[in-house]
Amino acid sequence: MLQIWALEGIPEVVPHTNLFEVILDAAGSTLRDGDILVVTSKIVSKAEGRIVAADDREDAITAETVRVVATRTSPTGHTTRIVENKLGIVSAAAGVDASNTPDGTVLLLPVDPDESALALAARLRQRLRIRVGVIISDTLGRAWRDGQTDSAIGAAGVEVFEDMRGQTDAEGRPLVVTLPCVADELAAAADLVKGKASRLPVAVVRGRADLVGPLDLPGARAIVRDPERDMFWRGADEAYADGFAAGAASVESVAE
Repeated sequence: MLQIWALEGIPEVVPHTNLFEVILDAAGSTLRDGDILVVTSKIVSKAEGRIVAADDREDAITAETVRVVATRTSPTGHTTRIVENKLGIVSAAAGVDASNTPDGTVLLLPVDPDESALALAARLRQRLRIRVGVIISDTLGRAWRDGQTDSAIGAAGVEVFEDMRGQTDAEGRPLVVTLPCVADELAAAADLVKGKASRLPVAVVRGRADLVGPLDLPGARAIVRDPERDMFWRGADEAYADGFAAGAASVESVAE
C-alpha cells in the first residue's frame, strides 16, 4: 500500500540551514527502511544560498539561460520565455522563482540537485542505518497541457525509471517502449500533500521500497532527454522563422 504524508515542524529555511538536521528533527523516528523523501527544491536552494539580488527577474532568467526554446507575449504584455537552463531542464523562466523570497531578490535552482539529493540521502542512511531515497522536486509545465505539476530535478538512492520493456501486458502482448518515469510520478504525488502555500516542503513516500537502491543509481539528470533525441527543440513560431530565413537566404544565394 502506498502512503504519502508531509512532515510538519520544518522551520523557515535560510542560507546555511542544515537541511539534514531539520528534516531529521521533523521526521523523528518515523522513517523506515525503503522510505523515499521528496524535498521541494525551494528549501534546498535557500539552504544553499541560491538567493540573489535581482531588481529585474528577467535579468536573472537571462543569466540562467543556455538556450531559448520559445518566447510568447500575452495580450496584456506579459512575456513568457521557455528556455533550457544550466541543468539542461527546459522550463518557463529557467526555474527562477520570485515567490516567497524577500523583495528585490529571486531564488535560483540548486547548482546540482542530484548532488544535493546525494548528500542528504548519504547522511540519512549513515545516521539512521536504513536505506532512504531522496527526490528533489520542482514545479514544471508540460508541453501540450495546461497547468503545472511537480517533477524530479534531483534524485539519489532511488530508481528514476521503472523499466518495463521486455515484459508483457495483461493480455500477453510485449511491452516495447514502456518506461514510466517513477521519480516524476512520486514528485507529483508528494505535492498533493505538500501543497504550494502550506509551508510543508518535505513529504515521505512509503510503499515503494522496490525503487530504493544504492546511492550510485543514476540521478534525475538521466531524465533530461539529449538534444539530439529532442523532437521539439524549437517553438513552432521560432522554427517557422528559422526556416523562412534559411529559405530567403537560399533564394538570395541562387540569385547571385
